[in-house]
Amino acid sequence: MQTLTVSIPEKAVTIGSHIGLADSFLSRLCGLLGKSSLDPGSGILIRPSSGVHTLGMRFPIDVVALDKNLRVVKLWRRLRPYRITSVSLRTQSVLELAPGQIDACRIERGDRLALSN
Repeated sequence: MQTLTVSIPEKAVTIGSHIGLADSFLSRLCGLLGKSSLDPGSGILIRPSSGVHTLGMRFPIDVVALDKNLRVVKLWRRLRPYRITSVSLRTQSVLELAPGQIDACRIERGDRLALSN
């Protein structure tokens, strides 16, 4: 799986430098299943995706919904296992992070994220 660095340039904040890219059917289907935790700075970017579930997961995650321009449109803090987010046609990709990372990285609706290798 390709690894990316995700940041918010306007805030000079690096969200993570170990963000996996799930952009195939199988990688999107599996996501974070099988993991027992996520470290700060790691996560997964799922695209395309209009929402996610935490069925079968063992730990809560922070979830960031992004539009086609990687602008934050919705946030879910500490989404617990066996939950489903709402689905939105505006959401084009979803960033799953370790719990607490939304607040630690000061991610807010309207922020535009940047990806790099």
